[in-house]
Amino acid sequence: MSSTHLSRPGSLQRLLSWFQISHMSAGLIAVLVGYTSSAAIVFQAAQAAGASTAELGSWMWSLGIGLGLLSAGLSLRYKIPILTAWSTPGAALLATGLLGLPMSQAVGIFLFSSLLTTICGLSGSFQKLMQYMPRSIAGAMLGGILLRFGLDLFGAMQTQWLLCLSMFIVFLVVRQWSPRYAVPLALVAGVTIAALQGLLKMDILSWTPATPVLVWPEFSWTALIGVGIPFFIVTMSSQNIPGVAVLKAHNYDAPNSTVISWTGIIGLVFGPFGGYAYNLAAISAALCMTPEVDADPRQRYRASVWAGIFYFAAGIFGATVVSLFAAFPTELIAAIAGLALLGTIGNSIHMALEAPDTRDAALVTFLTTASGMSLLNIGSAFWGLVFGMAMYLIQKRKVS
Repeated sequence: MSSTHLSRPGSLQRLLSWFQISHMSAGLIAVLVGYTSSAAIVFQAAQAAGASTAELGSWMWSLGIGLGLLSAGLSLRYKIPILTAWSTPGAALLATGLLGLPMSQAVGIFLFSSLLTTICGLSGSFQKLMQYMPRSIAGAMLGGILLRFGLDLFGAMQTQWLLCLSMFIVFLVVRQWSPRYAVPLALVAGVTIAALQGLLKMDILSWTPATPVLVWPEFSWTALIGVGIPFFIVTMSSQNIPGVAVLKAHNYDAPNSTVISWTGIIGLVFGPFGGYAYNLAAISAALCMTPEVDADPRQRYRASVWAGIFYFAAGIFGATVVSLFAAFPTELIAAIAGLALLGTIGNSIHMALEAPDTRDAALVTFLTTASGMSLLNIGSAFWGLVFGMAMYLIQKRKVS
């Protein structure tokens, strides 16, 4: 009897330890940063494939549910703050690469990329695979893909100069003292000004749960080569490798190959519903690993568990998220997407041009990708890789 009474306070204390404000707030902020900084880009990717409103809701449902399962499940399993996210650069690639393709072929691309990810994870070879390609070439391709979003930021100022310029100014000012909140506060400023100008379509807001929409895949070799392979490379190089680096930088020894394989498996499950990519988070993951989350590094995984719970909730109400962003003017969406990717564009160009011996090859990759050209119905991202790698190998052979 006495032992039972003694065990209850300990059990209650362990239960209450899961509800620490620092853990919950870190998880919530990590999810909010992800949604406010890049959900608009995901919408652009879905719309490029002609997604209906129901299919857009299904995309957000599958992404939220899948990321919730991965973040909470992996963090609980390994007691490490493993946070997953969708691929923002991958969505940017899809926003251009999926134009003119039916949704069935888009789903085929998702499953193809997820299968490659699963194979790389199970074989333990994903880091070795990326070593064959110079980081400058990968950076150049990514920069070429994202360039349009940076240009659209300033193009939107032509039609809504007050809205976009105000967001830009808020972003610049906040970025000086707290880069983490620059994009969310720019979004808040944009929504506020859009409301004052009467640009918000509040009548289309829907407060209903999302319903998954199944789309059977169609596999086209031109789509798989032209979009699928660059999409896989972008996700690996710009998301999973930095995600591993963030974990290592915070002294967490995660089973990287196993984790990567699980992101691919979840992609295979949710791909037909719009789950286009699942990968390790980098910037938002760091929010769950700081001393402010918990003085004990062994307890910080609980912040990622809470992030998974918030992801799950956001997925259930994916239709509400879609209707919320649909209520925004197109210029606001273009501006927030450009601001969210501004740092990534700069880092990609720096990565592309920093090594003198690969600079010419990287420049060819960047220009080819940014051109939007299409040969044999295969998109410019793939040809950027082909032309850039060809030039790199020729120059390398000449030097040797």
